[in-house]
Amino acid sequence: LCCECGQAHPLLDNHLYNFQDEVDDELICHICLQPLLQPMDTPCGHTYCFKCLENFMQEYSFCPMDRKKLSFQQCHKSSLLVRNLLDKLVVLCPFKAECQQTMQRCELEAHLQNRCPGFKKYKSELQRKRNSISKGKEEPPAKGDTNTPKDPELPSGGSSLVAESSGAAVVSLGTAEPGLVNPAFEETEEGESLVQKGNYRTSLVAETTTIEIHREDPEEELGMRIVGGKDTPLGNIVVQEVLRDSVIAADGRIAPGDHILEVNGVNISSVTHCQAVSFLRHPGPVLHLMVLQEKGFSNRTAQQDCTSSSREVIHVTLVKRDRSEPLGIKLIRKTDEAGIFILDLLEGGLAAKNGKLSRNDRVLSINGQDLRQGTPEAAAQIIQTTESRVNFVILRQSGLQLGEPGEDGSTSNSSSSSSSNGGSPVHHRRRPDQSHYRRKSTYQKKTVAIKKEPKESLGITIGGGRDNKNKLPIYVTSVQPIGCLFRDGRIKRGDVLLSINGIDLTHLNYYEAVSALKSNAASHSVTLKALEILSLNSPEPALDIREQGFSWSPLWITWLGLPSYLHFCQDIVLSKGNLESWGFSIVGGFEESKGNQPFFIKTIVPGTPAFRDRKLKCGDEIVAVNGVPAIGMSNSELIPMLKEQRNKVTLTVVSWPGSLV
Repeated sequence: LCCECGQAHPLLDNHLYNFQDEVDDELICHICLQPLLQPMDTPCGHTYCFKCLENFMQEYSFCPMDRKKLSFQQCHKSSLLVRNLLDKLVVLCPFKAECQQTMQRCELEAHLQNRCPGFKKYKSELQRKRNSISKGKEEPPAKGDTNTPKDPELPSGGSSLVAESSGAAVVSLGTAEPGLVNPAFEETEEGESLVQKGNYRTSLVAETTTIEIHREDPEEELGMRIVGGKDTPLGNIVVQEVLRDSVIAADGRIAPGDHILEVNGVNISSVTHCQAVSFLRHPGPVLHLMVLQEKGFSNRTAQQDCTSSSREVIHVTLVKRDRSEPLGIKLIRKTDEAGIFILDLLEGGLAAKNGKLSRNDRVLSINGQDLRQGTPEAAAQIIQTTESRVNFVILRQSGLQLGEPGEDGSTSNSSSSSSSNGGSPVHHRRRPDQSHYRRKSTYQKKTVAIKKEPKESLGITIGGGRDNKNKLPIYVTSVQPIGCLFRDGRIKRGDVLLSINGIDLTHLNYYEAVSALKSNAASHSVTLKALEILSLNSPEPALDIREQGFSWSPLWITWLGLPSYLHFCQDIVLSKGNLESWGFSIVGGFEESKGNQPFFIKTIVPGTPAFRDRKLKCGDEIVAVNGVPAIGMSNSELIPMLKEQRNKVTLTVVSWPGSLV
């Protein structure tokens, strides 16, 4: 913990404070969104924290607010009056369990060093732990001993453990740093008291469910929008939205954020977006869906034993190059079974490359430490503290063929037999396919100039408009066989209309666009500029046929191919308490093998700030965080940036409507 503010933060970052009252917006830094520290004024009239501005100016040469050209040398300290106002802000002692005092911000350091009983207790516990570790090095613990020394209890309620991140960019558990982004297992505000009592921390609970959907009309659409597919960074098929008064809404069991794993017994967890749409649009009176649903954070501990004749025990060894290398595993707990399970493996991560671990494997032990009744936190601590070889003993449903031997030469004693898993799928993790995850669509500009009779109709219907919920550009929904554009043949359904006779259509709402098209259609000649989206993956033949029965709109994956000037960006501001997670996971970012990929929201956890806000959706693309562009960043660069936002973060996102099924 920092000896000046009493909280945990990176050494070079700003101090953190718990303010008694809401601070006036005029005293907030628009980079970190916290009250100003060592305020600096810019020539254009904006004020930022010294460290925030210094870090920002190392990469950019403009003001974060108005983007005017700026250099750090042009900036100067704020007036003494402003600095005094900031120093007099009232803060709470971070050790609220032992000390309820309030004081001016400038007095906190002296309070911690000389008067605070909580900080004194923390320092003594820290010293006791250091002494215990030193003693432990002289006397190694017995191999079967699973008790690990506990960190001193921190005011934010947790010890600094590190979990393995997954393809969903799961940030580590229980760390004292504020603003974790969707940890696979993290404390809620009640978690502090649980830790103090010695109980397990709360965990992110997910479970698979089989749902049977009945519809009177076999042709009726289900009424939900989906995103994802193996040809996108999301990987899985995720429900983005459930439409009101639809078949899915009437059933009530499927919600936004659910991952669809199977459709009528067919595994769709590793199919393209178009293939998944085709499966889900297939007509029929009964539809069987297997979905993975995240239930939020829970501290429930089941007491079931795990001895089943249809399962087998497998030994897997992963070799880390150094202590800090992550394995790329997302661990969860389930509501109906004790222990820890593998929810996902990070594509390109050590575990995925090894090929021996699979989704839904239950972890029995790691490096000889029994985890049959363990928690993801305990597993993460063992993995983090291991220098090189991480030895897993896992329980797996029989019948899963394992992949080739891992690159480190480790082996497993799997056998093969056939058996079901009670509705819980176990999928073999294939090696990453580098042809996936890139944007599969590109576009082609075209100019269509035609001569026509003044009374002749263009013969098209359109959708979209900037007044639309998703702020879409204007696009063609149909080309009727009665107009001049059908006769010309160059404008097609799905084309994005840019202009007509020089009038820009890209910023118009639906009714303005209809008016512009009608008024210009009355002339003898019409010049249309449009974008045609060229998909590198031709859709399934059945998909085009089936689309005729729907209110047609482009597939979600089509929008991803649009140029950035047609994106409509919106700012979503999330706020949270000190001990909360933001509650979302992300995928994407720059990777050497795949280049630049957009960041997408993959998961929104029930009961968290992102869930309560209701504006963020699965499949949304993150363009910037607090005004800092995300383009070119890697996953490991963006996540710390999100983690370090204390109580408020501004996400600039582009939201495309999911494909309707």
